[in-house]
Amino acid sequence: MAVTSSTSKPGPFRVCSFESRRGEEMRSLLERQGLSATIAPSMRELPIGENPAAMQFAERLLAGEFDVVVFLTGVGARALFEAVAEAVSRDVLVAALNRCTVVVRGPKPVAVLKEWNVRIDHRAPEPNTWRELLGLLDAEVPMSGKRVAVQEYGVPNEELYRQLAARGADVTSVPVYRWGFPEDTAPLHDAIQRTIRGEFDGLLFTSAQQLVNVVQLAEQDGCRDAWLAAAKGCVIGSIGPTASETIREYGLPVHVEPSHPKMGTLVREFAEALPRLRELRA
Repeated sequence: MAVTSSTSKPGPFRVCSFESRRGEEMRSLLERQGLSATIAPSMRELPIGENPAAMQFAERLLAGEFDVVVFLTGVGARALFEAVAEAVSRDVLVAALNRCTVVVRGPKPVAVLKEWNVRIDHRAPEPNTWRELLGLLDAEVPMSGKRVAVQEYGVPNEELYRQLAARGADVTSVPVYRWGFPEDTAPLHDAIQRTIRGEFDGLLFTSAQQLVNVVQLAEQDGCRDAWLAAAKGCVIGSIGPTASETIREYGLPVHVEPSHPKMGTLVREFAEALPRLRELRA
């Protein structure tokens, strides 16, 4: 049955995803749900130069200066290991980590740590935000007097650090990579303008940083407020609580957050809800 979009033209609902690394997979998922997909890559991971913070972390780790090491992302964990491995043997690094309490925020660091034979002591439950991580630490690893190293994921989580410090921890952040714009920003510029023109029924975000980059580029284009106003008229899907929190901080609604923080689940549940939600917002 034909559906009616916000511009009264028959055809599939038009959805823009800002996925980068798995863009083609996202396109396929959307199209299999009968949606018209636009993929506008919004970010890429940039290793931090020679990574002096990683080397300083390694020196302090080997000197026994950390009690707890927290890994927040798989990509960051791998980048940290690879940076340090240039100066420290793998066996020595793993032995030093195994003398600490090792905590992971979600499933992606688990695979990397298992590959390196690092023992995992604690794992935060779904939906794997810093709040679940903090709750886990409160229950299992009291922070008072602990020296804690936290592998960052693109941008510092200042609230997590404040909460850990308030519990008596001595926190060291270990930045491994930061987020930049994709090398080709033309598709993202175009998607921003198409959003403003009302050409999308839905917007999908699979990370908080995607929205941060979209808004930053819109600001550079002189249309930040116009994009945010137009985005409010779309149905917005978010991969999970961390992204949703950032979306709401920018004054945007979150209409769909999947039952599990997986891309396939997000697309399926978003597609199921889109006709009803779009009609309500028309």
